[in-house]
Formats: sequence, C-alpha cells, structure tokens
Amino acid sequence: MLTRSSCTSILIGKNATFDHSVIIGRNEDSKAAWPKHIVKHAPVVDAQQFASKANKFAMPLPKNALAYTATPEWTDKFGLFEEAGINSAGVAMSATESAYANMRVLAYDPFIEDGITEEAMVTVVLPYVKSAREGVQRLADIVEKYGTGEANGILFADHDEAWYMEIATGHRYVAQRIPDDSYAVVANQLAIQVVDFDSDDFMYSADLKDFAESHQLWTPGTDFNFRQIFGTDSSFDRTYNTARVWDGQRRLTPSVKQDPESSDLPFIQKADRLLHVDDAFSVLGSHFQETEFDPADPRAKFPHHYRPISVAKTQEAHVLQMRQNLPQPIADIHWQAMGVAAESQFIPFFAGTTDTPESFKQGELPADLNSAYWQFKLASVLVDAHFMRFAKDLDAVQTSTHQKLLASIAQADAASASLDEHGLAGLATTATAANAAIALNAWHEFTMKLLMDSTDLSPLNFMHDANL
Repeated sequence: MLTRSSCTSILIGKNATFDHSVIIGRNEDSKAAWPKHIVKHAPVVDAQQFASKANKFAMPLPKNALAYTATPEWTDKFGLFEEAGINSAGVAMSATESAYANMRVLAYDPFIEDGITEEAMVTVVLPYVKSAREGVQRLADIVEKYGTGEANGILFADHDEAWYMEIATGHRYVAQRIPDDSYAVVANQLAIQVVDFDSDDFMYSADLKDFAESHQLWTPGTDFNFRQIFGTDSSFDRTYNTARVWDGQRRLTPSVKQDPESSDLPFIQKADRLLHVDDAFSVLGSHFQETEFDPADPRAKFPHHYRPISVAKTQEAHVLQMRQNLPQPIADIHWQAMGVAAESQFIPFFAGTTDTPESFKQGELPADLNSAYWQFKLASVLVDAHFMRFAKDLDAVQTSTHQKLLASIAQADAASASLDEHGLAGLATTATAANAAIALNAWHEFTMKLLMDSTDLSPLNFMHDANL
C-alpha cells in the first residue's frame, strides 16, 4: 500500500533569519489517526541491503551510515516512511512534498512501479551524505539508476545552504538552492520556475533540455520554466494548492498583494522582515486565520473554499533548524510536533541526542495515552469540538510552552561551551528529555483543563431549576 502525502513545505535561507539559521520544514499530511514516532538511529559500520515493503524497490547501501534522527510510522507493514531527520554530519532532509506532473511529460518518461518512492528516501539518502548538495546528488543518482514511482519534492539543508529538489517523472529532476536572503513555500505542485543551466544554484538531469526539446515540450532560446513544462495548472491546483502558497507568503511578505488562485505565485520570495524559527511554525500551523477562508471561524464567508496548510490529516509536522556557531550535536535542532501543527507543540530534539523519550517512540492503533502522539491528538480533538471557545487557551499554552523551551535551549547552549564529544552527546540527550517533559507536562495540564471545561458544553444540557 503506497501512501501519497499531501504536504506543505517551507525553506528559509540563512540570511533571511535573525540568527542565520538555515531552516526547512514540512507538514506530513496523510491520515487523521496514524501514529508517528521520533527516533534516533545509531551509526552503522557494515554495508546493508535495503528492501522496501511499500513496493519492490531494493538497493545496496554503503558502509559507515551516519547517526540520524527520523520520524517513522508506528508500523513498517507498509514501509518505513521516515520522513525527516538530521544526521551527525549536520545535514537535514525532509521527504517528501507530493507533486504532480502533466500527462505530456509522463507519456515520454512514465513512473517506474518499483522505483524509489517517499517511503524509502530518507532511509537510503540521509545517513550517507555530508552536505545538502551531496544529498541532492545521491538521490539524483538513485533516481537515474532505479527510477521513481511518483512525483515528489525533497528538502535538504546544512549549515550553509537550503536546497529544494523536484523529481517530476520516472527519471527527470531539477533542484534549486534557496537564495540566502529568501524563502519558499511549496504545496503539492511542481514549484521551481526558470532553470539557469549555467548556475551552480541549480542541479538537474543531464539530458533535461534534450528531453524537453525532442518531445516538443520546450523551444530552445526561451526560458526553461520547469513548473510550466513539467507541472500542472488546473482548477484543482487553484483550490487545493496555490492558495496555500498564497497563505504562507501573505504571512511572511504581507507587503506583496497576490491572488490565492494565481498560477504565477513566485517560488522564491523575500520576507518583509528577518524571520525566527517560530515563523516557520506559524506557516505550518496556518489555516487562513484572519481571512474569509478560515474553516475554524464560524464568521468566515468561504470557510472550505480552499484547502488550508494545517489540516486534521497532518500526522506530524517538523522544522529542522541548522544553527550557527555551536557544536553540531547542540546546534542542529529537530523541532517535532505530533499531530496537527495548529493544535500541537513544536518540541526541540537536539540532533546529537543518543535517544528519544519513550513516549515519543510509542503509539499504535488503537489509541493509547502512553504515547506522546495520542496525548497531543487528544488535546486537538477536545479543541476541535469547540474551537473558537478554546482558541485563546490554545494560543496561550503554545506560547508559554515555547517560551520555556527557548529558555531550556539557551541553558543547553551555554552548557555546551566546555564539553567534549562525549559530554555533548550526554547534554543533547538530557536536554532533549527535559524539553519533552516541559512540553508534555504543559499539555497534560491543558488537556485536563479542556476536559473539565468541556463537561458543561454537552448538547444534552438543559437550564435546570436551581432548587432541584
């Protein structure tokens, strides 16, 4: 059973953030009740063989796999779907942003049934690369050799660069480096626009221009617009996809007025101000607040006209922050939100942790509240029942908890200055456990308050006689 995720992604260059972090992030949207875990894989010395349970894709893996964080499914019955992580070389990867290619290009380069898919990408790429650019190249080599079974966008980052790679057809791809002073928001469409074949900021299939020209898809001498040549532009895109890009860009660049149904929204955009990591959280948690399209607002005129960024089917959301001027085990933070980004908490897991807290490695079907995933899902379901009534309380717990988590990160940063490799691993592990406890304790109190306050909101209520 191959599962296609309908996600939303964000990438931010290092000069677009206050602290010069490189940031990538994504909502993993697929099923409303499908637990996710966050784990830390130890390094592996010996060569291995990968065999997918999602299809028949298989390939040998090299020696010396690096340690990395990952967010796999609760069961590997249908494949691993590790989705996102940061390795010990300081490389982050998120895979994938599902996309669609048009029928013309797929006619000449169809998908390969047993090619690589989302399910396998993080597992066979992230442990073996030492830069974002290397990540693009390794995945490109795999696609050229084995083909792919679906169109996808893949995010890579290191301490210097953020890259977005789009695999459109069975063997053709393009990748673009996000300019340091810019950001990108992507929503289930091929997004990269004009390709500069003479720039080091692009990587692409060796025969990409020849392929497009030979099949009368592109005229030499004109701009090679990858989105227009390989992508789609349909009424479905204008209700399902473009409005999410518009929503993300209106939040970060409100000075630019755009149409949510425009087919020409820019892939690369500049924010009106320098950004913080929580600006990425804000985009991934957005559902058209303060517009007439917000499905959570009973006053909204068109509440379900467009598909929002944050939806009930988000299994988890992650933001991978590559910070500067700190030792790598502490510098790189895997921010993890279980369940719906709008109704959960982004919790900082230091990339150098040797393990993750037990409750974040648990969670199956049926639900079990020993699992962090199900604890956050319980809170979100209680909020959903009376969203506008609890919206202020939700914002308060997210804000106050984030404040505590930032203070905890600052303490870890200060403590890391004098530590060796072993000490950093210990610090990253204990600090990660402390961060998880801060969030879980705050949200347990919040959930109990939601439960208590909800008891008097039943439709079976009646105005009782006070004397009875």
